[in-house]
Amino acid sequence: MKQIFLLSPANCSGVRADWLFRKNSSLELAKRLRGQGVPLSEVFSFLSALYFRGKLAYAQAFARPPGAGAGIFIITANLGLVPHDMLIRTAKLRAFKRTAIGVTSRVYCTSLRRSARQLVGDMGPQCTVVLLGSITSGKYLKPLAPIFGHRLRVPAEFIGRGDMSRGGLLLRCVKDQRELTYIDAGKIASRQR
Repeated sequence: MKQIFLLSPANCSGVRADWLFRKNSSLELAKRLRGQGVPLSEVFSFLSALYFRGKLAYAQAFARPPGAGAGIFIITANLGLVPHDMLIRTAKLRAFKRTAIGVTSRVYCTSLRRSARQLVGDMGPQCTVVLLGSITSGKYLKPLAPIFGHRLRVPAEFIGRGDMSRGGLLLRCVKDQRELTYIDAGKIASRQR
């Protein structure tokens, strides 16, 4: 069975993000963001050292994309789902910071739904989609569950765990080459309505 991963974004408003936004920051990553650009997954791994790094490593280990398509997409505040290796610059990161992520944000929901519908068309019928992100708030499941239906899955082991615990769990799974147990996200989403 083919399998694609959707990774929830890192916080673009924290202290680490401020380091990148400083005009004269000497951080190598900040310099690259001001210049040629940096893969989004690298930026988010810097912003959320354990949790996002765990999600990315896990998805890289277990993605089985259909054909030559991308196997890992990142949820963004204003662009919907984008391939994890998409290059971004400082202006795009600032735009992520300015746009709210939540079911009441029109920009966020519209772009996420549009890109999710495109992905459904591209991935074919024999592919599941695994969300690595929060399942309690509904900010990811509510817009995505109606589009992906029964093919949207979440790790059962995420239930009741915080972000840091999830990050550590994902890294241990990569080390042990052990995939988590996935459950139908639609059942969780229906409880959030």
